Amino acid sequence: MAHFELVMPKMGESVAEATIIKWLKNEGDRIELEEAVLEIATDKVDSEVPSPVEGILVKKLFNENDVVKVGQPIALIDTQAQDQTTAAASTAPTPQPEPAAAAEEFVQKAIETTEAPSAIKSTAGRFYSPLVRSIAAHEGISQAELDSIPGTGAEGRVTKNDILSYLKTRKSAAPATATPEQAAVSASSATQQAQATYAASAPAASAMPAIKPPVIEPMPGDEIIEMDRMRRLIADHMVMSKHVAPHVTSFVEADVTNIVLWRERVKKDFEKKTGEKLTFTPIFIEAIVRAIKDFPMINISVDGYKIIRHRDINIGMATALPSGNLIVPVIKNADQYNLVGLARIVNDLANRARNNQLKPDDIKGGTYTISNVGTFGNVLGTPVINQPQVAIMAVGAIRKKPAVLETPQGDVIAIRHMMFLSHSYDHRVVDGALGGSFVRRVADYLEQFDINREF
Repeated sequence: MAHFELVMPKMGESVAEATIIKWLKNEGDRIELEEAVLEIATDKVDSEVPSPVEGILVKKLFNENDVVKVGQPIALIDTQAQDQTTAAASTAPTPQPEPAAAAEEFVQKAIETTEAPSAIKSTAGRFYSPLVRSIAAHEGISQAELDSIPGTGAEGRVTKNDILSYLKTRKSAAPATATPEQAAVSASSATQQAQATYAASAPAASAMPAIKPPVIEPMPGDEIIEMDRMRRLIADHMVMSKHVAPHVTSFVEADVTNIVLWRERVKKDFEKKTGEKLTFTPIFIEAIVRAIKDFPMINISVDGYKIIRHRDINIGMATALPSGNLIVPVIKNADQYNLVGLARIVNDLANRARNNQLKPDDIKGGTYTISNVGTFGNVLGTPVINQPQVAIMAVGAIRKKPAVLETPQGDVIAIRHMMFLSHSYDHRVVDGALGGSFVRRVADYLEQFDINREF
């Protein structure tokens, strides 16, 4: 029997885990090539996970509503299983292997596929080979339980035979309650792992006290509303961004009168000739792309003390959903589109986002984000950076205002269409000179828009 491990796929940039919403197949079911096995969800998109092989689903490694890391096995598929006849299926259930036999089969497969083991040190200071760790993970052995298994190898290491012998006794009796000493080891391991994770994500930061949210006592008549799954993930992502990046925001007011007058004049012809509605968003994106070419160090990400400068300019556009949640579809290689192309892809992504038809690839790979808070009548906003990017721009509502114009005959006051641009950036790598100059350059391109432009 050959077992294929179906793993949790990567669903987008910075997405490290996904939630299992629903299993579409049960253990013992036949799975065809590319047939959907389960439905998963992230904070960005819902999707089905197809099987790259044919076979029988022999084991689900997680339940519905479990959160699974990307790359982690989620199911075992027997690729050598034969189809059962309809008559046999109707008269008798398909025999299932005994748990011990299934474990032996997995162990044998792991032995065959695992390369020569290099020692891996646990957080408790004990060494385990990749094979031993693979067997322990498959059998649901916790770190504390693994640490309690006596080892016969060099320096007390747990060997393959040690863990197999332990599994045989473990099948017939429930694991004993952890001793106080084991509990202490487990707690110490968890603490060390948390410290290591924090150090890896913020190597230059000093120890910080734990942040405790306030305790809320609902008052009479208050309604308690549980966050849905998507809102919870968005909340976690926003808090993470604020902890990771020190936010600074610069503001510029731009005169977009030429853009407003030009759009009003050509929008009907534009839709008639191209089949697309002309909104302000593609015009704003066009200006941002031009400014990124002038200031490429805005188009970066931070990995510890390393700066990753992106070759491609992929613009995410924050889109409000009917549910009230937010999603950010991405325009890949936005610098390769003209205005008509940008209008077409902006409209397509916005429509599919609102109808929950985005694909995983549509929301990954962004390098810079724009948020149009003006659609809600807001004059300006201070957007939160969409990690792992380092900057985001909010464009406010366009309003008619009196403004001073410089003319050859002297200064005059005129009614102009004005708009605020808000640029939030990561002060670890983007200083005020760069962040402020960038938003000023975007405003310059908007103000210099050619009112006689052809499309």
